Amino acid sequence: MDLRLGRHTFGPDQTLMMAIVNRTRDSFFDQGATYDEGPARERVRQVVEDGAEIVDIGGVRAGYGEVVDAAEEIRRVVPFVAWVREHHPGVVISVDTWRSEVAREVCAAGADLVNDAWGGHDPALVEVAAEFGAGIVCTHTGGLPPRTDPYRVEYDDVVAAAIAETTSLAERALAAGVPRESIVIDPAHDFGKNTFHSLEITRRLGEMVATGWPVLVSLSNKDFVGETLGAPPQERLTGTLAATSVCALAGARIYRVHQVRETRATVDMVWSIAGRRPPLRAIRALQ
Repeated sequence: MDLRLGRHTFGPDQTLMMAIVNRTRDSFFDQGATYDEGPARERVRQVVEDGAEIVDIGGVRAGYGEVVDAAEEIRRVVPFVAWVREHHPGVVISVDTWRSEVAREVCAAGADLVNDAWGGHDPALVEVAAEFGAGIVCTHTGGLPPRTDPYRVEYDDVVAAAIAETTSLAERALAAGVPRESIVIDPAHDFGKNTFHSLEITRRLGEMVATGWPVLVSLSNKDFVGETLGAPPQERLTGTLAATSVCALAGARIYRVHQVRETRATVDMVWSIAGRRPPLRAIRALQ
């Protein structure tokens, strides 16, 4: 199935790099490096040069941190979305928000995709996406409210729970008027999960791919990688790429990442091994 994100369409064999651009002072990985306008613009320029098809702009840290109300979130992201739309017309603009009032403003400014990282907490979000012809990401958070860390969460079967929640949200988006080819599901590693849950989601990601909905994975430098390897955020790239390889072999379509070039090379290699992508050059033993 083709994937249509706002004004952009991608074929069924294309994988997409979604580069993270945080407009926050307290992001866990870059510690606010792109909070200011200048560094954020340079980050977009660099990731586009590195081959990112999507930039995912967020104005609120996912976990605990400073209080950011809707007005402040809008201030952080809406003018920036408009700038990216003007200066990088070929890139898909995604905004990471759970608030429909923020989604309305960013879509009006030119966003193509609403990344609802908190699993339908605001039910009006899908209506905004439908109204503006934007895509939407439907995530599994186990019912946690926004910015809540999981504590002693339990599932009979975490993969079955992730499939049930994300596909239900996808069907709701479809009923609201979002086209099927504009709906993506995300198991949301770490969100509403402990490390064992995230490892199992990774191992069994093929079950989510088998639903037929395009799958996004957000693995980049996350805690499940750090806890598995005993590594701080800045030393998790190798573990992230290992998890990425497993998800790529299973058929994930979109990869939300900090390091674009490394992830692109990893995914391309795995998709070629899987027979979904031809090598760029194949002359060995042929000439």
